[in-house]
Amino acid sequence: MSFLGFEGKTFLIFGVANKKSVAWSIADIIRKEGGETVFSVQDVEKKTAVEKLFPGAQVHVCDVSSEESVKALAVAVGGRSKVLGGIVHSVAFASYPDGVKPFHEVNKEDFMKAMDVSCFSLVAISNAFKEILDKKASVVTISISTTRMAAENYGYMAPIKAALDSTLCFLAKSFSSFSEVRFNAVGPSLLKTSASAGIPGYVDSYLFAEKAIPRKRALDTSEAARVAVFLLSHASSGVNAQKIVVDAGMETNFFDNEIIKKTTRGDIG
Repeated sequence: MSFLGFEGKTFLIFGVANKKSVAWSIADIIRKEGGETVFSVQDVEKKTAVEKLFPGAQVHVCDVSSEESVKALAVAVGGRSKVLGGIVHSVAFASYPDGVKPFHEVNKEDFMKAMDVSCFSLVAISNAFKEILDKKASVVTISISTTRMAAENYGYMAPIKAALDSTLCFLAKSFSSFSEVRFNAVGPSLLKTSASAGIPGYVDSYLFAEKAIPRKRALDTSEAARVAVFLLSHASSGVNAQKIVVDAGMETNFFDNEIIKKTTRGDIG
């Protein structure tokens, strides 16, 4: 039996796009450890892609910004999987139709849409699935390593991820009145994913992160996924309402001598 105890358990995974996704790595590990996976994607095109990645798996289409769609998903999943061992919420959305603007110029409609999809969807999903979740299930969301760094090219997403981090605490508290369901987050540093490719200027930030990480190598999606899998398992039963930062030590190394020398000499690139 696996140390993680996934045998005979089913997990619902939101957010698989392709093999570069953190969600794909999480699902791959769960299945290798004897667990079952059910998937939710945003459209039919993604459904077809995930069905190819995981032949024979249940794949549902759900608009997480629609509470009706989320409730319908809960009915569909509940009809085939009576109990879920956990949920992975790897969902985020941001729109930059005119490029990244100074934060004080952020469009309200874009901000609220991103908040709805990237943060409130976790509340809606948790509420819709509360009767299907095992009483000791684990819900894991994907955040970011820090929401206190004002990375200009990340636009307004850091404040939204900060709201997501806070939401974990309130969900953990409210669910504690009737269960031991845990809510945690993984906060990876910069990753090479399809979603990140859409962020203006992300490549430069990614290359800088490589220099700032002590090992001089950026984080791999599988490294973030392995921490998420730990949080899904009973091995982490004492961890609740927390975000585990997975940045390979980057936050400790911004004053690395090599970075300082290159910056002061004007040849950081």
